[in-house]
Amino acid sequence: MTSPADSSEALADYRPALRPGVLISGALLHGPATVHLIKDTDSGRSFKVGAKEHFLIVRMDGTRSPTEIGEEYARKYGRRLADAHWQQILRMLGTRRLLAGSPVPETPSGTTPEAASTPMSPAVRAEPARGVLRGSIRLVADANATAGRLHRAVGFLMSPGWFVPLLVMVVAMETIVAFRVGELLLAVREVFTNPVLLTAAATLLWLSTALHELAHGVVARHYGGTVTEIGLRWRLPVVIMYCTVDNYPYLPTRWQRIATALAGALMNLVFLLPFCALWLFVPVDDATHNALSALLLLGSVQAFAMLVPVPPLDGYKIVSQAFGATELAASSGQYLRLVARRDPAAAGYPRRARIAYTAYGLGSLLILGALAAAAVASAHHLLTA
Repeated sequence: MTSPADSSEALADYRPALRPGVLISGALLHGPATVHLIKDTDSGRSFKVGAKEHFLIVRMDGTRSPTEIGEEYARKYGRRLADAHWQQILRMLGTRRLLAGSPVPETPSGTTPEAASTPMSPAVRAEPARGVLRGSIRLVADANATAGRLHRAVGFLMSPGWFVPLLVMVVAMETIVAFRVGELLLAVREVFTNPVLLTAAATLLWLSTALHELAHGVVARHYGGTVTEIGLRWRLPVVIMYCTVDNYPYLPTRWQRIATALAGALMNLVFLLPFCALWLFVPVDDATHNALSALLLLGSVQAFAMLVPVPPLDGYKIVSQAFGATELAASSGQYLRLVARRDPAAAGYPRRARIAYTAYGLGSLLILGALAAAAVASAHHLLTA
């Protein structure tokens, strides 16, 4: 049996280090707590840890012993960790294969370590069901290399000299669409009565969706992200392309994460620019003009629909990153229910969390209400025109 003295000596000699494939996120709101995400890129598993555990884990770089890290912890939090607690943390990291090199020292028998804050808990998405009616297939063997080639080909569009003019043209296009929405709605109605034009418009919108997904990958690659899969996913009769950025929540800055999430919708709008030019400046027959009109309106709706801040849409990811939160919708709902019941527990949320959850909850209701009103107004226009 290992004695406490032997355990202390082992901890003093041990230099824990995280494996190179382990990623750690910045601080994120989760309910009333602040957590950090830790991901093992080899297994794909991720975990949530509290601020105190994060303080310890990020210092495990192979150069410092638990004793040295513990001294920093004591200066920060005003208490020193017992050896048993260190054994618990190291064993927890070791069993999850997050530590490299040296084996984890054994816990002395008969001890019950005290928890520091939030325990390490899984934050893993379930694998989607696969079968004839729903499933997915990879299109490329090395998705990250493919994203790299695409970035080398079109990455120049992210430079200010290209991006700013494109953004100006997109804003101008959407202003025109807004002012002529009644005309475009009538064109959509006409296209829906013409199977050939409807098929053409649907095909172009599907292509826009594919470019949307690839744009996420290219922008993430620009910021050092890793694209793990590019493929097709089907929920029959719907078949869509997908692009998975493995380390999106772990990109270095909040702006880089927001830009990656925003890239898809912006790509949808940039895709419409040449069709808008044809619609505005090239004389075409009525059927083609209707098809272009429908494509502009439906494509714009497609882009902005992705920015609605509800999971799992891109808008939700953007808002979550803006507020610095994980599981924002669930946390907001939980907090607002406490407020509605006048539960004293609501007062225990930090000020930043109260502002974020209230703003998200009320803002989402307003946006969804505005969308419902727009849908009713559009239907009324079509029925009375």
